[in-house]
Amino acid sequence: MAGKHWTPLAVARMAADFLAAEKKARILDIGSGVGKFCLAAAHYKANAFFTGIEQRAQLVAHAENATPQLGIKNVCFLHGNFTKLDFKQYDHFYFYNSFYENFDFTTKIDNNVTYSSELYHSYAHHLLKRLEQKPVGTRLATFHSLEDEIPDDYLEVGSELENVLKFWEKV
Repeated sequence: MAGKHWTPLAVARMAADFLAAEKKARILDIGSGVGKFCLAAAHYKANAFFTGIEQRAQLVAHAENATPQLGIKNVCFLHGNFTKLDFKQYDHFYFYNSFYENFDFTTKIDNNVTYSSELYHSYAHHLLKRLEQKPVGTRLATFHSLEDEIPDDYLEVGSELENVLKFWEKV
């Protein structure tokens, strides 16, 4: 499943460099899975703090088990749905299109959550509305995004990997 669901290390490094440009940045990974992005990014950027939110308890458990083994202190993982989070707690965001499995049922991680195209659109709309409320200067890194969740006032300021990894900033 790594090829479809977990962030490659090179992507984690590039996204971390963009998102953690200032010290003490608080970065949220939406749909963090087993925590690969957060763990790698936290390793590369020790002056920032990374939080992953994931709705599958068993994936959160894997991330939490890996954290002390790697000796990483600037990361935490939350079990839950991102729609319940207060986005004011975070400065910047990473989004590897965790909603897409609601369209492509061949790439499902498991059968522990509900899947539907309506859920995809609901999640994308919710994320768009939360990002709209963030202040100017908020950064977003997207990987394999359909861009349904990106508000109009976020400007694409860079891209890598043939436009699969994109960097956005609210203007």
